[in-house]
This record gives sequence, structure tokens and C-alpha cells, in this order.
Amino acid sequence: MLVEQAIINKINNEFSPIVLNIENESYMHSSGRGAESHFKLTLVSDKFEGKRAVARHQAVYACLAEELENGVHALALHLYTQSEWAEIGGIVPKSPNCLGIGQ
Repeated sequence: MLVEQAIINKINNEFSPIVLNIENESYMHSSGRGAESHFKLTLVSDKFEGKRAVARHQAVYACLAEELENGVHALALHLYTQSEWAEIGGIVPKSPNCLGIGQ
């Protein structure tokens, strides 16, 4: 199974997302195209209600511990409740360019 699909399956099972957007950003880094080492995850879940950002991140890291130990080098997390998602207009944040590319 591809790493991206494993992440999707685990997030769906653990967080019952209202919104789930995963982007493989490995091509933006020295990993190159076809790699599965850098991901951006935008997740809206009722399970984040009443939890601070650190607790949300810890919950996702725990869910994806196996992937983080076995090849996923970076995981950008954007984690929201439904109301927070509505406040930002449902826009997925853009990722900055990797400083190691093209220099």
C-alpha cells in the first residue's frame, strides 16, 4: 500500500474527517517526484473540539507513528474544528518553498 493511502485510511478511521486534504509535497524537496516523504495534511474534525493545537498535533502524530518512523520525513499539519474552518473560508494554507531546492 502506498504511504499516502495508508495515511488517508488511518486518518479516516481515527478522526472521521469532515474535510481531509492530503498533498504529497515530496517533489518540492530533494526527495523528488515519486517519493512519499513530505506531506501536507489539512483536516477538519469534530474530535478537535476543545483541544489546543498541541493536543491535536499529538493525536495525529500518534495515529501516524508508523509512517513517521518509516520514511515520512515531514508532515505539515493544518488541523481545524468546523467553526475554525468556516472562519478561514475553507482555504487550504499554501506551503512555503523548500530552502534546499534550486540553491
